[in-house]
Amino acid sequence: MNVLQDQLGGFGATYRRELSAYFATPMAYVFLAVFLLALGVFTWEAGRFFDTGSADLSTFFVWHPWLYMIFLPALAMRLWADERSAGTDELLLSLPLGMPGLVLGKLCAAWTVAAVGLVLTFPMWITVNFLGEPDNAAILLTYLVSLLMAGAYLSIGSAVSALTGSQVTAFVISVVIAFAFTAAGWPIVLSTVKNLFGPATADLVAQFSFLTQFEGAQRGVLEFRAVMFFLGFTAFWAVLNGLWASRQRLG
Repeated sequence: MNVLQDQLGGFGATYRRELSAYFATPMAYVFLAVFLLALGVFTWEAGRFFDTGSADLSTFFVWHPWLYMIFLPALAMRLWADERSAGTDELLLSLPLGMPGLVLGKLCAAWTVAAVGLVLTFPMWITVNFLGEPDNAAILLTYLVSLLMAGAYLSIGSAVSALTGSQVTAFVISVVIAFAFTAAGWPIVLSTVKNLFGPATADLVAQFSFLTQFEGAQRGVLEFRAVMFFLGFTAFWAVLNGLWASRQRLG
C-alpha cells in the first residue's frame, strides 16, 4: 500500500497544476472553441444531419476519431515538451514524486479538458430529443466510449511530448501515429492489406484501429473488447510516457 502511495504521490498536485495551466492561458478556451466549431461543421454540414431523416447522433459520432486525431495531440503536445522548453523539467523530475503520479496527473488534466469539450456538445443531444425520440441510453454509451477513446489519443500525445523537447515535433509525430491507428480500420486500407497479405492479416490490422473499436459503440452496443482495448492502449502509452520521461531523471 505504501509503495502504491509513493508511486502515485504527486498525482493530485500535478493534476491541479496542469489543469490550472490549461485554463490560466488561452489554450483551453481556444481548443474548446475550435473543437466545438469543427464538430458542429462536420455534423451539420459535412454530415448533412438534416438530410438523414433520423433523430440520432450517428453523423456526430462518426467524426470523433478523425477530429480527435488532430485536436487531441494538439492538446497534449505541451504536457512534457513545455517543461523542457521552459527549463522546469529538471526541477520537476528532481522532486521526490513517483513517475506514475506525474504521468497520470498530466494525462488526466488533458483528459479533463477533452471531457469538458464533450460535455459542451450536449446541446446537440438536446436537439435530437427535440426533433424525435432517440435511444438516449445508446447515445450516453457512445459518449462514454468516445471519452475512453479520447484518453487513448491523448496518451499518444503525452508520451511523444516526453520524447521530444519541441511541441511542434511532438504534435506532428503524434498525429502521424494517431493517423496510423485510426486509418488502420479504413475500408480502403483494409482492402489493400487484404489484397497484399490476405484476409487474416487484414482482420488483425483492423483490430488495432480506433475506427473498428469505436464501431460497436456507434451502434449503441457496449463491447467489452473495445473498452479493454482503449484502456489497455492508454495504459501502454502511459508506461512508455513514464519510461521516456524517466530518461531525463536518470540523466
